Amino acid sequence: MQIYLPIAEISLDVFLLLAMGGGVGFLSGLFGVGGGFLMTPLLIFIGVSPAVAVATEANQVVAASVSGVLVHMRRGNVDFKMGAMLLAGGIAGSSFGVWLYSLLRAMGQLDLVISLSYVAFLGVIGSLMLGESVRAVLRRRRPGGARRKLHQHTWLHGLPFKIRFRKSKLYISALLPLAIGFFVGILSAIMGVGGGFIIVPAMIYVLGMPTITVVGTSLFQIIFVTANVTFLQAVSNQTVDVVLALILLTGGVIGAQFGGRFAGRLPGEYLRLLLGAFVLFVGAAIMFGLVVTPEDIYSLGAGLG
Repeated sequence: MQIYLPIAEISLDVFLLLAMGGGVGFLSGLFGVGGGFLMTPLLIFIGVSPAVAVATEANQVVAASVSGVLVHMRRGNVDFKMGAMLLAGGIAGSSFGVWLYSLLRAMGQLDLVISLSYVAFLGVIGSLMLGESVRAVLRRRRPGGARRKLHQHTWLHGLPFKIRFRKSKLYISALLPLAIGFFVGILSAIMGVGGGFIIVPAMIYVLGMPTITVVGTSLFQIIFVTANVTFLQAVSNQTVDVVLALILLTGGVIGAQFGGRFAGRLPGEYLRLLLGAFVLFVGAAIMFGLVVTPEDIYSLGAGLG
């Protein structure tokens, strides 16, 4: 059944959009990511312009994250103190990111920057996560193998303004989560993502948080950062397609509930392994879209480039 999307100015199958929302919502609840790193490229693949895909996807990320975080809250897997620090940085970063988004759009470079950003970040993060996860799984299976910590103490852990985060059993500088939140806020505005594919590994490997606490805490801060992005994008750029957002979030809310329930059944190593594989796959698909020669070289808006 086709439905016309007024801002995107395109007709798409409503059941396809619901399925996409549900699938990405499942990943949101499972991994603690907003899902935008997957949904935004998917929307572009099926013909939605990058500008509209980025701005609209923030809505779906909000809904899927709310649904997923409720599951983790019931299980006590959310560090609200850490989430508040990440959120403070994220609000500032997302506000700056929307301003940068508007500037790039005015310069006519927005689509290219979005695609290149996805290729760079997904490639690097996916490779690092996949490599570490494979090593962790091999150590887990090796009889008598020594288990190592996920993170190493560096000069970052000697920064001032230290705060104790009892839920995550950490005593670190408040500057670390603030900086991570600010950076992820910028990505949320530019790439239409919740930033989970950056913030989840950062919380694990830089801050040293337990994987099970990371998932719920990540979703908590994603809710408010992406809500801020949605509001600012709608006011500043008028690129939020409400019809598309409603369809996606309907599927996302349902999918996130199933993902949140399934998350506790897999060890942390396997969760990171699966997430790393997903991230690499999406990055490779975007790279392919950038370098492949289109069937019609005069067609605009059909690909990622």
